Amino acid sequence: MPPNLERVNAAAKQAAQTRFTALLHHIDEDALLRAFRRQKRQASAGVDGITVAKYEERLTDNIRDLCARVHAARYRPQPLRRVYIPKADGGKRPLGVPALEDKIVQSAVAEVLSAVYETDFLGFSYGFRPGRNPLMALDALHTAIMSQRVNWVLDADIRSFFDSVDHERLLRMVAHRIADPGILRLIELWLRAGVLESGEKQETDRGTPQGAGTSPLLANIFLHYILDLWVNQWRRRHARGRIVIVRYADDFVMGFESKADAQEMLLALKVRLATIGLTLHAGKTRLIEFGRFAALSRQRRGERRPETFAFLGFTHYCGRTRDGRFIVKHKTDWETPDAQADGVAPGRLAAHARATSHAARVVRRRAARALWLLWQAAQLSRAQRLLPRSASDLATLSETAQPEKSAHGLAGVRDPDGTLPPANSTHHSHMGAGADMTRVTLGKSRVRESRPPGSVRAKPNGRATRPRPTCAYSIPVIQL
Repeated sequence: MPPNLERVNAAAKQAAQTRFTALLHHIDEDALLRAFRRQKRQASAGVDGITVAKYEERLTDNIRDLCARVHAARYRPQPLRRVYIPKADGGKRPLGVPALEDKIVQSAVAEVLSAVYETDFLGFSYGFRPGRNPLMALDALHTAIMSQRVNWVLDADIRSFFDSVDHERLLRMVAHRIADPGILRLIELWLRAGVLESGEKQETDRGTPQGAGTSPLLANIFLHYILDLWVNQWRRRHARGRIVIVRYADDFVMGFESKADAQEMLLALKVRLATIGLTLHAGKTRLIEFGRFAALSRQRRGERRPETFAFLGFTHYCGRTRDGRFIVKHKTDWETPDAQADGVAPGRLAAHARATSHAARVVRRRAARALWLLWQAAQLSRAQRLLPRSASDLATLSETAQPEKSAHGLAGVRDPDGTLPPANSTHHSHMGAGADMTRVTLGKSRVRESRPPGSVRAKPNGRATRPRPTCAYSIPVIQL
């Protein structure tokens, strides 16, 4: 995040009621250039037919002219080019392809608005937010079901959400935090730009066309006020048990501990959406018994395992690990167009990409513990091999450790020429001839030794020293 937007983000964090009255100056040439760099080079062109490569030929002049038009209120967005993609239920999903300059300005405005609204969005919202992706939403749902007392799951989907958003209501929601007339004017222009289909321009008074740069952010703002805050308040005031929720754009899943809470939430949610002109998709919204305790209760009743539900291109179902423990398993639904639109990695790669799986974590913990135990056993075995096994081994070790004495009395030192001085028997030793020439190791230290009084590391003479415990055997020390 650029330094100027970091200051905006810090101001937004200080007070949730702060309204920003001057944000348009952040849409400068640098912001527009960053937005251009984020565009895909192979993206489809809008109604003007200008591609990224063609716009880049005179990039500096084009960005300077675009910035001047935005700040002089001479910028006018072009209609969206309408295209359709197939849906899983046999229908078609309408998409809008903006012109390249519209993409650039929308991306720059979305960057500024994200600095404000990222402090407001709740933690269970994962759709089209910086630093978040569908796999993180799947991991959050998996963790919630595995760690919380989830017995019922509400898999909900809002029917034709992106085509049903009321423009006036959306602008009022944006105005809660944004009071800059220049930013509000740009958002209104984009909402009412219309679409071009079969050569005819069609005016739009509802919806945020999918494909526009600001559409995901505006959808998150709308759902933040009509759904996220409302659900968070409802579960604090009315819920009798635990309620968890994970939302990705207009697709969300809720988990309930109590069946009564789940039924009441479903009824209240329908009423809530109806007040703003939205409805739940009857074919994609289901309330099912699901979870660890649901599987156990159905097993006691002699029923089959709980039903499955689909979320972000994965089918979630109750299963068992190899040692018989409960786990939520997943299988991909990449063959459906809806799954492809959600942006999940294709095929089995998506399943393997989910490194946050509970089963994978268990396997890694067990493998780490097994390696640690093997290392401990190896260290113990090595230590046992180094210890003398019997008194005879200790005697043999003492005999082999005795050094040879040369003619000059130096142990272990060869003097073929006889030029070395005679050895001094008292050199480096404060012990008499009859002193015990052994040292005993103490505790777990490698080099700690007991020394007679008067030695370099011994206690001063005249002070009583506490006797130190000895180990089961002594190691001979050779005097030089």
